Amino acid sequence: MSLGKVDAVVVGADRVARNGDTANKVGTLMLAIAAKHCGIDFYVAAPTSSFDMTIADGNGIVVEERDPEEVLQICGVRIAPNGSRALNYAFDVTPGSLIDGYITEQGILKAPFTEVNYIGR
Repeated sequence: MSLGKVDAVVVGADRVARNGDTANKVGTLMLAIAAKHCGIDFYVAAPTSSFDMTIADGNGIVVEERDPEEVLQICGVRIAPNGSRALNYAFDVTPGSLIDGYITEQGILKAPFTEVNYIGR
């Protein structure tokens, strides 16, 4: 991105809140921040079935926590010091303010979503 060789970033989404905050695999937030820093457009591509108008913002998105042992060991062999603990989130939440548009089967949508600009529900 910093070399100017990226025109746009497109990621998926597991859930999109009414204000545009989006949950996707861990690392998506870092990509959005890097894109914004480099002046590159950042898009989320997702079907409208991923949009949940009952969730006001990212604080309402339930983020799955996976077994900490997945990151504390490999093939049953502990790689972290004894007594170490870990958080193992499956997703992170990217603020809608970092997202330029949402590519859907309805076209490209802009947040925040209302009945007027959200056709899918």
